[in-house]
Amino acid sequence: MANAIDLPEVGFARLTTVLAVYPVGRSTWWQGVRDGKFPKPVRLGARAVGWDVRDIRDLIERTAATEK
Repeated sequence: MANAIDLPEVGFARLTTVLAVYPVGRSTWWQGVRDGKFPKPVRLGARAVGWDVRDIRDLIERTAATEK
């Protein structure tokens, strides 16, 4: 798994960036969003969504803590 350091400090990340740092498939990611396992996206425009990088960092930290 890539490091959360690859994410910007603040802002939003699109799905390709999220999947680069949290390597699961697109279908798995969207199923996790529906199930509440992964954070919900934020609408950035009429046809664009992104994820708050703070939420993604928290997800990575929680996952790393449970893997120990």
